[in-house]
Amino acid sequence: MSVRFTILGSGSSGNCAYVETENSRVLVDAGFTPRQIRQRLATIGRAPENLSAVLITHEHADHVSGLFGLAKTLKIPIYCNRDTQEAIAWSLKERWNGRRDPLFDGIEKTAGDFVAQLDWRLFQSGDRFELNDLLVETFPIPHDAQDPVGFLIRTCGGNFGFVTDLGHMTKLVVERVRAANVLVLESNHDIKMLQESRRSWSLKQRILGRHGHLSNEAAAEAAAQMMSDGLKHLYLAHLSRECNKPELAMRVMAERLEQIGANHVQLRFAAQDVPCQTLEF
Repeated sequence: MSVRFTILGSGSSGNCAYVETENSRVLVDAGFTPRQIRQRLATIGRAPENLSAVLITHEHADHVSGLFGLAKTLKIPIYCNRDTQEAIAWSLKERWNGRRDPLFDGIEKTAGDFVAQLDWRLFQSGDRFELNDLLVETFPIPHDAQDPVGFLIRTCGGNFGFVTDLGHMTKLVVERVRAANVLVLESNHDIKMLQESRRSWSLKQRILGRHGHLSNEAAAEAAAQMMSDGLKHLYLAHLSRECNKPELAMRVMAERLEQIGANHVQLRFAAQDVPCQTLEF
């Protein structure tokens, strides 16, 4: 059976990708509502009932907003590190406190009891583990979350790298994702558009900081550092709707790839509203 890969959506409002092999069907992050995830999977002929696991990079809402809704009904194993689990559990308790929410219908227990009943599979950042026919390698990334990670997922058909939220490129990240044949890399903002936006000064500083998000130029330089002969597909992800444009991100990256002679790389961008075309090999 071939390996199939689809980015179901990526941006400031939600991030989720799908990897399928002969024995595994996993999501990387679950940043849309369960209904949206179901609808986006349906566009590629898949359903959440058949998922093997959800891998979580970090606890921010645009990466986990649909997690509990899926896990509540489908009992899907959740892979993350302990700090991320605790941060997700804390956010759930805040959501639970005194609010009416469909997620909690029919549940009489506390938020803590609900969290404890989910199928958590905890790892330490830097660990590698087997998940059916996948080998998942984890590595820390610089971002303003409790213990954010990137992933390199090794399959029989190729290796998939995920670095969607990071303030700056580190030597460790470069080393870990250089084996990727398919790379999902953040290209969050155009610096001028961000500086001229109506966002608060503090938010601009957070985004531009070393634990914020990569600009188009920083993403292009990161790609140059991570480049290898084995990298065949590069997806620009987590584009800001307010402070970036696909054509800007694509142009900056394409120019940098041309400068380093990386003509073997097929460049795409991941949209927020619709899934990317499925990659199959």
